[in-house]
Amino acid sequence: MSDTNLQFLDLARQSPDKTAVEIRRFNYNEIYGQFDPEQAGKQSGRCLDCGNPYCEWKCPVHNYIPNWLKLIRDNKLFEAAELCHQTNSMPEVCGRICPQDRLCEGACTLNDGFGAVTIGAVEKYITDTALEAGWRPQLSAVTETDKKVAIVGAGPAGLACANVLRRYGVQTIVYDRYPEIGGLLTFGIPPFKLEKRIVLRRRALLEESGVRFRLDCAVGKDVDIQQLIAENDAVFLGMGTYTEMQGGLPGENLPGVHQALPYLISNIHKQMGTFQHSPDFIDTQGQRVIVLGGGDTAMDCSRTAIRQQAKTVYCAYRRDEENMPGSRREVRNAKQESVRFRFNLQPVEIAGDKKVEGVRFVKTTLTQADRRGRKTPQAIPGSEFVIAGDCVILAFGFRPSPPPWFADCGIKTDNQGKVLVTKQQAAFPFQTSNAKVFAGGDMVRGSDLVVTAIDEGQQAAMGITRFFGLGLS
Repeated sequence: MSDTNLQFLDLARQSPDKTAVEIRRFNYNEIYGQFDPEQAGKQSGRCLDCGNPYCEWKCPVHNYIPNWLKLIRDNKLFEAAELCHQTNSMPEVCGRICPQDRLCEGACTLNDGFGAVTIGAVEKYITDTALEAGWRPQLSAVTETDKKVAIVGAGPAGLACANVLRRYGVQTIVYDRYPEIGGLLTFGIPPFKLEKRIVLRRRALLEESGVRFRLDCAVGKDVDIQQLIAENDAVFLGMGTYTEMQGGLPGENLPGVHQALPYLISNIHKQMGTFQHSPDFIDTQGQRVIVLGGGDTAMDCSRTAIRQQAKTVYCAYRRDEENMPGSRREVRNAKQESVRFRFNLQPVEIAGDKKVEGVRFVKTTLTQADRRGRKTPQAIPGSEFVIAGDCVILAFGFRPSPPPWFADCGIKTDNQGKVLVTKQQAAFPFQTSNAKVFAGGDMVRGSDLVVTAIDEGQQAAMGITRFFGLGLS
C-alpha cells in the first residue's frame, strides 16, 4: 500500500449516498445511506493521523478517532467497535445526529482545502456493521457488586450513566415517564435523522448487559423519590429540559400557534402508533407554516412540516445564516427539501384576530458580538412587514423543569432552574447538594447537544463509582 498519510491527495471526501429529495420529502426514513466496507476503509485512510489530533480534542467525549479510523482502514471492524465504545455509550447515535461540521470534522486538518475525513459516517458504519455481524460489547471482565443505583430519565445522559455503571458491576434500574427509552432521541428527534429502531437496538444491548427499565413510570407520581433515595446507594438524575422558552409575542395564544416540542412529539407518536401517550396530533398539511428559530429544533420542525405536506414552510431567524446555531448540514438538507429561509428578521407579533393570519417582523442588522461571539441583532426602524401564514411553530429553545420534590430532597438549582453539581475535577464529579444524588445532561448545563449529555452521564457514573470506592473491573 502507498503512503496512507498522502491518500487524501488522490481520494476526495465522500459521504454516503443520500436519498433523493423527491423521495425523502414524502417519508420519514433516515436520509443517509451506509458505507460499504471498501468505502469506509478508503475514507478512513484519508486520515493524516495527526500527532495532536484536533478532531479528538474537539469531540466532547474525546473519541479515539484517528485510532479507530486506522482500524477500519486495516479492516479490523470488531476492534474498532470496542474502541468506539470505550469513550462513547452510543456511537451509532452520535454518528447520525452530532453536528460533526462544528465538532470533529470541523476541526479536521483536512477541512481547510481538501475536505474533512467523513468521521460521522464512519462512526455510524462501525457500530451498525459490527452489531449486524454479531459483535457485542466486551463485559466478561465485569465483577458484580452489591451497589444499586436508580436512574431517573432514560434519555442520553441516563442511558450513558447506566452503561458505565454496568461496566463496574453496579445494579441499575432506569425510570422514565415515556413508554420507550431514549427521551428526545425517541420522542423529539424526527426519524429522518434517527430511526427509532436504532434506539430500540441500544435498549436491547443495555438489557443484555443487565440494565433494567421501568417505563411509563413518573418519579414523584408513580414512584416516591424519597423511597428511591433510601433504597439505593445513589440516584442519578438525567431528566433533560422540557419547558419551552417563550417569545413573549402578542398573539402567542392564538389558535394555530404551537410550541416545537409538542409538535414534534405528537408527530412521532403518530409514526410509532402510540397515540394513547400523545397529545392532540398537530397536522400542518395544506397550511402555510412559519417556524421561528434558528437551531436544530427549528430545522426538525421545518422538515417535519414538509413531510406533513404543508403548503409552504418558512423558517425565520433574527440573525444571518452565518450566525445560526443549527448544524450547517441540517440547514442544507432543509433548503433542499424546499424550506424557505428568511434571515435577519425579528418577530414582533403573531398577527390574527380569531386565529393565526401571519407573523409581523422587523428587519434586523447585526452589531457587536455578544459574550458567546455571536453578533447581536438590532431592529431597523420602519422596516416592519407581515409574512402570511396559517400555522406558527415556536422553536426558541428549552429550559429545565425542576420538579417540586427537589426542595424536599435538598437538591439545589440556580436561578434558571439548572441543577447545581460539583465540577469534573471534584472528588465525586456531578454530585448535587444531596450527597446521594448525582445529575448530568441538559438539566445541569441547559439545552445542548446529545453528545454533551452522553459525556456528562458518563462522567457522573465515574463520580458515582468513586463515591462507592469501586476500582476498575
